[in-house]
Amino acid sequence: MPDAADILWFKRQFQDRIAPALAGGPLKVDMIAAIACQETGHIWPLLRRKSLSTARILALCVGDTLDADKGRAAFPRNKSDLLARPDGAQMFEIARQALVDMAAYVPGYAGVAARPNKFCHGFGLFQRDLQFFLDDPDYFLERRYERFEDTLALCIAELQRGLRKLGLQDRAALSDLELAAVGIAYNTGGYRPSKGLKQGHFNGSQYYGEALFDYLRLAHTVALPSEEPSLVLPPPGEAIVPPPTPLSATGRRMKVKTQDSMLRLRSAPEISSPATANVIAHMPDGHPVRAVGGKAINGFLEIETSLQGALLHGYASTKLLVPAPSAEPDSLEPLVPAPALPTEGIVAAYMPRKAGRITRRSEAAGPHSLNEAGQPGRRGGSAAELRQELADIADWLAVDTPEHLRYQPRAGLTFCNIYAHDYCHLAGAYLPRVWWSAPALLTLDRGLAVSPLIGDTLNEVRANDLFRWLRDHGPRFGWRRTGTLGKLQQAANQGAVALIVARRKEDGRSGHIVAVVPETEDWRARRDASGEVTSPLQSQAGASNFRYGHGRPRWWLGDEFAESAYWIHA
Repeated sequence: MPDAADILWFKRQFQDRIAPALAGGPLKVDMIAAIACQETGHIWPLLRRKSLSTARILALCVGDTLDADKGRAAFPRNKSDLLARPDGAQMFEIARQALVDMAAYVPGYAGVAARPNKFCHGFGLFQRDLQFFLDDPDYFLERRYERFEDTLALCIAELQRGLRKLGLQDRAALSDLELAAVGIAYNTGGYRPSKGLKQGHFNGSQYYGEALFDYLRLAHTVALPSEEPSLVLPPPGEAIVPPPTPLSATGRRMKVKTQDSMLRLRSAPEISSPATANVIAHMPDGHPVRAVGGKAINGFLEIETSLQGALLHGYASTKLLVPAPSAEPDSLEPLVPAPALPTEGIVAAYMPRKAGRITRRSEAAGPHSLNEAGQPGRRGGSAAELRQELADIADWLAVDTPEHLRYQPRAGLTFCNIYAHDYCHLAGAYLPRVWWSAPALLTLDRGLAVSPLIGDTLNEVRANDLFRWLRDHGPRFGWRRTGTLGKLQQAANQGAVALIVARRKEDGRSGHIVAVVPETEDWRARRDASGEVTSPLQSQAGASNFRYGHGRPRWWLGDEFAESAYWIHA
């Protein structure tokens, strides 16, 4: 698959020709680069390494061979179908020779090219299909697909049709998810929001929409030397995760003022039934917000805020909002998590281990992290590799295997915290199994060393403790909140570590924490008709253990929980 170096080559060759053709619309150069990666990324990255000219590379960007392939309904179904049309024989010779020429440089096509009736039906960097020969024969017969401006113009025209089909043509900018939806329409002629990105051509491991989204994110990390990329390419073992979304609201500054509990931010200007059903987040006393609209509705004001990195947009009771003093600074800049673990001050805590002691899944859980031989990890440099590695971690932990006593409920105890720690530990994201006591934290904060002593300077942490740890210390260790289930699942699908955690109202009772994991062909998030994620794909230990599943719908909004949050770690 194309990498960042390939996309840089593409931008160097074509960006100055693409940008003017897109001026004034929501499509950007990165979208065109992603389409090129998806359509012919198995060809031009190989060709560019063979010191061929750009013109020669463009001429060799052909593919999608057929002769009597089963299942193709579009013209031409086979060689005979093509030959029966006017100029079909000439077209076959062009399509046949194009395959032979390309296969001379791309070994994977050598076997197909050796079969005399095989020919290409995809032409140009963006793969114009031969079905359009019936309407525009000269494009193929004159080999216009070899000229970048010609193939680009048709690509843009198809994408603009996709924009109109999705009603996005008048937008000034689109999210990556919306751009991927346009790409799916480009590939299939339509888009169904409820299916997410699992639409379009399936290559045996990924759908067109999923692959295009991966390439879009990768393209954002690549810029010409005179420019700055919009995203930073992370080191191997970390996912490409966009920075926190900044606020767009410019209304009056306000802040939360509560007396008894936190403010419930709601998705609609009403108290739902049950009261927690439409709760988006819980906001603490004194938290700053900005008004979106000028007038309250049913006693609720539409507001926007950023909370620990999560952009939150919803409705808050006007009774619990007051104007922010003009002298107070505007403190709504989105939180950005630290890029690496701290090495001084409050640092990561680990339970000391006797030399040679192995902590296994088959043993009852204790305060130590796993250290079995052959543990999987997260080391990949692409979204596809990271997704597979997270799947390998879930399969290796095998939380639903009875022999793995570490996670099995017993005597009224459950171990969601242990499983979440193990998943994060293997994925390289620090989530504590033990944490410093309050006196130890004060000492560390003064820059002094503290010896890790269980029951003295160290305590084991439960799910409620993890909720507070993520809130109080998570950003220092690379974590940040996100505001929607869609963004949470999207991050997991890119190979990031993602969690849902809920704090129990009764502090002595167990909270809950689950990993949100990448979707697979067999296991998917649940989406409504508009495409919004209503239940991300989860993996958990608890009263019931499962590698993949959903549990109780929107369990984190249950009346037993005081608050909940979504967290991601690149």
